[in-house]
Formats: sequence, C-alpha cells, structure tokens
Amino acid sequence: MGYAVVLGEALVDLLDAEHDGEPVYRQAVGGGPLNVSVAIARLGSAVQFVGSLGDDALAGRIRAFLTAAGVGVAGAVTVPAPTALAVATFAGPEPEFRFYGEPRSYALLGPDDLDVALVEGADVLYCGSIVLLDPPVLAAARRAWSIAGGLRVFDPNVRPSLLTAPGALDALRGVVAEFAAAAHLVKLSAADARVLYPDEPVEGVAAYLRELGATTVVVTLGADGALVAAGDDVVRVPAPTVDAVDATGAGDSVMGALVAELLVAGEPADAAGWRERVAFALRVAGLVCESPGGATAMPTRAAVTARFA
Repeated sequence: MGYAVVLGEALVDLLDAEHDGEPVYRQAVGGGPLNVSVAIARLGSAVQFVGSLGDDALAGRIRAFLTAAGVGVAGAVTVPAPTALAVATFAGPEPEFRFYGEPRSYALLGPDDLDVALVEGADVLYCGSIVLLDPPVLAAARRAWSIAGGLRVFDPNVRPSLLTAPGALDALRGVVAEFAAAAHLVKLSAADARVLYPDEPVEGVAAYLRELGATTVVVTLGADGALVAAGDDVVRVPAPTVDAVDATGAGDSVMGALVAELLVAGEPADAAGWRERVAFALRVAGLVCESPGGATAMPTRAAVTARFA
C-alpha cells in the first residue's frame, strides 16, 4: 500500500455552541481537504497533507491535530498570515460556511512550494475545494496535477458564498472542466452539481464530466445515496439508514473513503466494483453524520464494521 497526497485548505471552523446558557462559538479544525486527509488516515492508509498554514497558535493546533491523526505534514508550508476562519451556521444538519481572514492563510501555497518528489511518488493525488479559486494555489494544483505519477481524484466542493464576484462561477466551471478532463475519479455532491450546472439533472452532469475525460464520476445524493457513472454503466447506491445529527464532513468522508480504497486495492475494473466501494464510503459518511463535528467524527474501519455489521 502506498500513500495519498491531499492538496487543499486547512482552517479553523467556528461552530455554534452554548456556555452557561449563552451562545458562543466552538473552535474545530476543518477545511474539506483536511477532513479528507484525516478520513484516509483513520481508515488505515498513509496520507500527506499539502497546503499553506498560518504562523499563529491556531495553525499550531492544526499541525498538532493532523499529526495526532496520523496525517503527514512534510508538504505543508508556513506563511505569514493569521489562520483563516470559517463560521458555520445550521438550518438543519447541513452547515453553511462563511470565510474570514485576509490574506487567507490557506490560499498562499504556490507552485514553487510543492515538494515535487512527494507528489510524484504518491499513488493517489487529491486536488479540489475552495483553494482552486485563488490563483497561487490553482497554479500549485495545476503543477501537481501535471507531475502526478499515480491516480488523480478531484472534488470541486463548491461554496456559493465565495462565488459572488462577476464571472466567478464561469471561472470555476472552467477549472472543474480542466481538472475533470484528466481525473481518474471526480466526486461531487448534488448541491455542487446544481450550482455548477443548474439546468442539468445529476445524470447529465455525470455524463458531461465523463465526456470531458473523467474515468469515473460519483455524485453524492445525501440521504438518497449516490450515483456512480463508470464505463457505460450508471448505477445508484442507496445510503444506510442513520440518525443524522451533523452532516459536517460527510461528503469529505466519502472522498476520503474512496481514496483509502484506491490505496488498498487500486481502481475497480467495472461499475460493480465501484458500487461496492461507494457503498462502503456511504457507510463511513453515515457514521460521520451520527456524530457532531467534521474531522473529529471520521471513523476507523473497525468502527464502520461494528456500526453496520
């Protein structure tokens, strides 16, 4: 078994909480790619996080959290900026994030900051999420994508609150098309698909991304499971029945589980093989939804087996 490289953001989430009857914010280490890397490590696979971290105490907590979770940080660089914050609000189990901090600590990784040998030696490279909206990190991701020696996986992880500038959505569509064209796996949510391609059903979005060049496309559908487009087949995989309390990190856990499975056994040969992989990933996500928190809720394989025996 080799290792994965996850390139993207790490930050601190501020979550609604209560103390002595008063509303407060609770800190939690977060960021979609960070969640993915922790999910991979918790499931027993080797992973390195690549990104830019601030130079303050919060960044120290991020590094310590990743290290304690078993995630390597050799490819993480320190930049002169305060750690970016994401304030989460809930209207149900699914959070909405607003991002704060200038300059944004996660957006300062440049192509010259890449550990080339680390990226070239990875069996799986993940790129995606909000860092691709920032030119320096987009350039770094493009370089990593071009030199990757293993499987390439992509997740746009769209955040509508960051797409308010004129032309931002069209620019993101262009980036998604660029990375999907050379991806072995694209994972996105139905919500991502609605923002990117509002006039297309999820089946149409999956077909479009495959036409661009993606080998396999997985679209998560929340409680309805997931759609898998591989080869000439499109299959739906049901989600397990769970008592969801917090969906933070659920989509990231699906991505992490799929990467962990790629590291264990490589690419499935057919849609049936992908169906098994996605069914496992949805069980991981179901367990995440039954616990509060994002990265802290990522389960081990033993916990998944025990919960869904």
